[in-house]
Amino acid sequence: MQDYNSNHISLPLEGVDSEHCALIVDKGLNKVDGIVNHHVELNNKQAIIETNGDLAVLPQAVKAIRDLGYNVVTVKKHYPVLNMSCASCAASSQSILENQPGVVKAEVNYANASAAIEYIPGITDPGKLKSALQSVGYDLMTDESEESKDELENIQQKRLQTLKTKTIAAVLLSAPLMVTGMFFMDMPYANYIMWALATPVVLWIGRDFFVNAWKQLKHRSANMDTLVALSTGVAYIFSIFNTLFPEFWHKRDLHPHVYFEAAAVVIAFILLGKLLEEKAKNNTSSALKKLIGLQPKTVTVIHHGGHQAQVPLAEVKKGDIILVKPGEKIAVDGMVTSGSSYVDESLISGEPIPVEKKKESKVFAGTINQKGSLEFKAEKVGGDTLLAQIIQMVKDAQGSRAPVQKLVDKIAAIFVPIVIGIAVITFITWLVLGGHNGFTQGLMAMVTVLIIACPCALGLATPTAIMVGVGKGAANGILIKDAESLELSKNINVVVLDKTGTLTEGRPVVTDIYWMDEPGTHADILYSIEKKSEHPLAEAIVHHLREQKGVAVDKFENITGQGIKATVNDRTWLAGNKALMYQYGIDISLKVEQAAIQWETSARTVIYFSDEQTVKAIVGIADKIKPTSGQAVHQLKQNGIEVYMLTGDNEATAKAIAKEAGISHYKANVLPDQKLEFIQQLQQQGKTVAMVGDGVNDSAALAQSDVGIAMGKGSDIAIESAKMTIVSGDLAKVSEAIRLSRKTVSTIRQNLFWAFIYNIIGIPIAAGVLYPVNGFLLDPMIAGAAMALSSISVVSNSLRLKWSSL
Repeated sequence: MQDYNSNHISLPLEGVDSEHCALIVDKGLNKVDGIVNHHVELNNKQAIIETNGDLAVLPQAVKAIRDLGYNVVTVKKHYPVLNMSCASCAASSQSILENQPGVVKAEVNYANASAAIEYIPGITDPGKLKSALQSVGYDLMTDESEESKDELENIQQKRLQTLKTKTIAAVLLSAPLMVTGMFFMDMPYANYIMWALATPVVLWIGRDFFVNAWKQLKHRSANMDTLVALSTGVAYIFSIFNTLFPEFWHKRDLHPHVYFEAAAVVIAFILLGKLLEEKAKNNTSSALKKLIGLQPKTVTVIHHGGHQAQVPLAEVKKGDIILVKPGEKIAVDGMVTSGSSYVDESLISGEPIPVEKKKESKVFAGTINQKGSLEFKAEKVGGDTLLAQIIQMVKDAQGSRAPVQKLVDKIAAIFVPIVIGIAVITFITWLVLGGHNGFTQGLMAMVTVLIIACPCALGLATPTAIMVGVGKGAANGILIKDAESLELSKNINVVVLDKTGTLTEGRPVVTDIYWMDEPGTHADILYSIEKKSEHPLAEAIVHHLREQKGVAVDKFENITGQGIKATVNDRTWLAGNKALMYQYGIDISLKVEQAAIQWETSARTVIYFSDEQTVKAIVGIADKIKPTSGQAVHQLKQNGIEVYMLTGDNEATAKAIAKEAGISHYKANVLPDQKLEFIQQLQQQGKTVAMVGDGVNDSAALAQSDVGIAMGKGSDIAIESAKMTIVSGDLAKVSEAIRLSRKTVSTIRQNLFWAFIYNIIGIPIAAGVLYPVNGFLLDPMIAGAAMALSSISVVSNSLRLKWSSL
């Protein structure tokens, strides 16, 4: 591992394959401030940079290289973070991780207690990151084995049980303490009895507040533990002094008040609030837990000879034949080899109707077999299954940060020091202006300010809403890539739809073939060249001509947006649209022209098949519109959203499909780069554009749009380019996704409003701003209850999203 302290860093590169590439990277690094010296080693595929010691240079260098179209090899991981008690802890631990050598990016989420870290292997590793967090009292679970996941679950359960035990103990000891302090202050030895009851609450049950505050202090940091430790510690020590040395106050004609009950009750309230908050936070991630629970622990594998064996899920290999009995969960993705049944896919696709499965049907991990038994061949296992990808996508999205969170993080980072400053000013003000009893009242006002201030409500406002919103989406078959796209979707005012596979079924079927010569004369050639293509229309032709014998294809070329060109027996053959025929000067007879026009007006796509001179055949292909497309377009329009359809298909077919779907604006004969240009034009008009597509030819447009929405049954490239994925491919889910975004953002705003307003109103009242007006001073115990309630109210408000309809 390289020595980072020397300020010399090796960045492993990808895509830098020539001297020209190396020169471009070198020039790019010239523009990064803080890099003293640099050079690219082409043979070693690395860039060596010398920095001025500023750790921020590394992320800037990585960004500069990526902006040039090359890549720096990094590792991106999610790790659970332990021992965080508030939003300031998340800000503190994130700051520590960001300042570790080799870390490109770090985001710590308090709501789900996790860290998303991107680092450069060779400079740092999970062990070093773990040690860095441990030094300030936090911890990082870097072991990713199944045993480690179970251990983490056990740690969390144990922590919750410990918190529950401490809360009950604190309440049981605080109750008689409060009664004594309120009604029996004049009984003999009252102060000593309260001291005895308060001591275990403050020094044993509340010990963690003081331990964590001390760890923070050693690193010149502060969090909620600091506020609790300061407030309860001051009240407890002041009360001990007044119990042991009452004459100090008697000499000054003052009564020596004790605040043992305040110190203990505040800790009891805060622990109770933490307990309720933890339970509520567990609820926010219930959607993810439900997805993880869809994975069975063991499966029945059928070995050669028909022998059946129960095998742990982790040991299932690609190619294994797996038996699924009625009522069992399907463990991995695969294809049915025998049997038939209906499978409930609702928890993955959001569609309630069971899907029929028979030989050659695809099955997916996490779905539930119903009545019949199925045998299927495992095709995707482990992290490659659809369910595993959904779980990872939901994890990533729930751990991501919405743009509004950046401002909140900045406030949370300085919140505790500001509150301590306000508390000290409050005490000094009371001491100077408070008169005869100014010291005692000032001390209690300071304690109340420290108690009532709540960074947790601020820290939980955004991430809890995002967690519930993303989980709600996943439960309804809407996968959201990150919090930013969820927040941005509320502004969508234009939806651009691809035709094939989005508005239509995406399962084109050949309806007619018109041969110019003897029917089927060149069918074997058409079959063979279309078999080389991956286009859905080519698949339809291949399926229709499946009885034909294949011939050898010598050369094959895909012509984007037009069709294909191939050489068979030294002759050139073309198959594609009319534009392809015109490009190569192919003669189209009047008969062919008339047949094509008739088919196109009936919403059929026409494929022309020719040799070097004339059209030999035309093929009519129909792709039925989805049953829900018309209603989905109507819903979008009702919500004030403009709807456009773009297709590479001909004008007549596009017009027929648009009319059936109720779309007024459409464009036909559109190439992939023209889709991208059209979206750019809409964006230049100030529109927020969502692009909905499913094919490889949609990927550039999906990436360009403000929110790219991929149909889950489409290509992997389209899904990768999109910000959202509709698992079922149902267009009606687009309206649901937009409504979900609006509800989630509304919840975030409500949460932030209450979190800010609580602190803005609560802190001045705790400082005693109402005392000159009406003599009101807030009791520290009430402040503790209010502080606990603020976090619970924010989490509870986020949970309302779970029960709302889309």
